[in-house]
Amino acid sequence: MTSSTSALQEAPDDAAAAEVSKCDCCVVGAGPAGMMLSLLLARQGISTFLLESHKDFDRDFRGDTIHPSTLEVLDQLGLAERLHELPHGKLRALKVHTPGGVTKLVDLHRLRTKFPYIMMLPQSRFLDFLASEAHRYGDFHLHLGANVQRLVEEEGRVVGVRYRGDDSRWHEVRAPLVVGCDGRFSKLRSLAGLEAEKTSPPMDVVWLRLSQRPTDPQEQGEFYISGGHMVVILSRGDHLQIGYVILKGGYPQMRAAGIQTLQQSLAEIVPWLADRVDELKDWKQVSVLSVESSRLPQWSRDGLLLIGDAAHVMTPVGGVGINYAIQDAVETANLLGPALKRGRVSLDELAAVQRVRERPTRIIQAFQRFMQRQIVHHALTDDKPFRLPFALRLVTSLPLIRDIPARMIAFGPRRVCIQDTAASCAPVPAR
Repeated sequence: MTSSTSALQEAPDDAAAAEVSKCDCCVVGAGPAGMMLSLLLARQGISTFLLESHKDFDRDFRGDTIHPSTLEVLDQLGLAERLHELPHGKLRALKVHTPGGVTKLVDLHRLRTKFPYIMMLPQSRFLDFLASEAHRYGDFHLHLGANVQRLVEEEGRVVGVRYRGDDSRWHEVRAPLVVGCDGRFSKLRSLAGLEAEKTSPPMDVVWLRLSQRPTDPQEQGEFYISGGHMVVILSRGDHLQIGYVILKGGYPQMRAAGIQTLQQSLAEIVPWLADRVDELKDWKQVSVLSVESSRLPQWSRDGLLLIGDAAHVMTPVGGVGINYAIQDAVETANLLGPALKRGRVSLDELAAVQRVRERPTRIIQAFQRFMQRQIVHHALTDDKPFRLPFALRLVTSLPLIRDIPARMIAFGPRRVCIQDTAASCAPVPAR
């Protein structure tokens, strides 16, 4: 087979000499979705190439949460116990501190699952763990330093990709299906000409780390709202992850005010941090997340499927992005495994993945928008002392509905199961 002219016209002269490999499925992006999908396909005996542009996983990730839904999937695979052997923290509740008092907004204790908590684990360690497990299967092939730059197309169908390897040479992978798991700035989405519908949440988040002390709150996330500011505190076990929430586009003004202004604001909003805010000495210690929310109207083209952040970008509300990316991967493996074994995946089969996953995605994004309107917008814009809106006070006080936020964050609208071990997915009594 030969590549289409459109796929080669922008490539350099040496691209025609690319080394060509073949597999059953080519996955681009070794984040949670790509790694989980590759593992699940390999255990079905489906030859899978996983291409990752970075040379390792040792990066400063912000998404370090592993939700009960993901832990249940790992339990189906017999991996949950081994994962828990790694140093980690647990998040069992989310509390909101306002001038009017403290409210437990989310309580995971009552969930009917073996894992009534969110595991706090650096994503780099999680990906290393999954990669190690995937390498047990001969059909899994991980290529680091593989920078995908081209789609290979024939008669309008995607039949592979071309990438620059860490040897600076061009390589080509041919497969009946290419799956883009390459994140919110997806190269494959751009190459395929697919455009997401975006919304503009009212916030950005300035992330930083401070040391953790034995007397700090344990196993819970803390939200502090006061004086038009909002601070999120998550325990990572050996340090605190601090999210300083600001109005959209407000970072330049914050930086112009100086690092001391940020130190002072943190100490005023969260008094028990006052003894360590001076650990923040330079803006290099700060990472800014420009928050957005988006969703593709169409997740696929013939021979190409996008999942995870490549198909739908979540805001940080509830930390559900990783959870949903892994759910996408599970459903993709469930639905497309048989077709990949046959050697060809139809457009209808690709569309089935979107049909199954789009409704949960829409629901959770609506849930995030509701929480942003009810809490974030008022917290950052109101001149009056912040009070938790009546609707949320009602939800958290009525026994019949108080666990809805916890279930949405833990599982979304529905649980997902690996089909070949679906019997193990039944809810179990909480412990």
